Amino acid sequence: MTAPNAEARPARIWITRAEPGAARTAARLQAMGLEPIIAPLLTIQNLTPPVPDLAPFDALAFTSINGVAAFAALTPERDRPVFAVGDATAQAARDAGFDEVRSASGDLHALARLIASELSHASVLVPQAETPAGDFDAALVIAGARNVSIQPLIVYRAQTTTVAMPTTFDAILIHSPRAAKIMAEQDIVRLSHAVTACISPAAAAPLVALGLTPAVAQTPDEASLLTILKAALGKRDTAV
Repeated sequence: MTAPNAEARPARIWITRAEPGAARTAARLQAMGLEPIIAPLLTIQNLTPPVPDLAPFDALAFTSINGVAAFAALTPERDRPVFAVGDATAQAARDAGFDEVRSASGDLHALARLIASELSHASVLVPQAETPAGDFDAALVIAGARNVSIQPLIVYRAQTTTVAMPTTFDAILIHSPRAAKIMAEQDIVRLSHAVTACISPAAAAPLVALGLTPAVAQTPDEASLLTILKAALGKRDTAV
């Protein structure tokens, strides 16, 4: 339950995402009048694989901001069209110097549908994590892009941290299915007393399996995530 003096302080929000994204989230929470607690469950390590000749590829597909940053550090080439999973990833690609960028404004399946609608008989290079968030090949098949082939390029890995659960927190933000799986191994009793907001149904699934009822963003982006967090905090305060 909320302490009697809860109105005297902002709600404390545990940010579980990796840096540098965690700092951006913290700034947004502060602007909302909330108190961010940065304790990432994951840390990002950029890798240095050899970049293939881009000439045979019709486009690049990015499934995360981290993928954009890691790939951009490997090569100065920016002449391939880019398909990005969401608006933030698309903006990261533009900021990295890519001129022709399209955003799916959604999840992996939305990205697959966008590629299917724009490309045919194409080859796409996908700079991605060592452990991808989903099956892109399957998503393309479902989207009807049977003549689009993809080649993964592993440009970063997300590693589990040894950061301890914060001592006190009122809510938790979950930005990925990987973070949710790690979170599911935490103290379930303490988790059950906090508001939990997840960026997607896939990110919520490991917690739902434990019997928790996280709030889920309507679209898989941080703006929607923070909107659902604010709504969930409001319901909590009203119920007290």
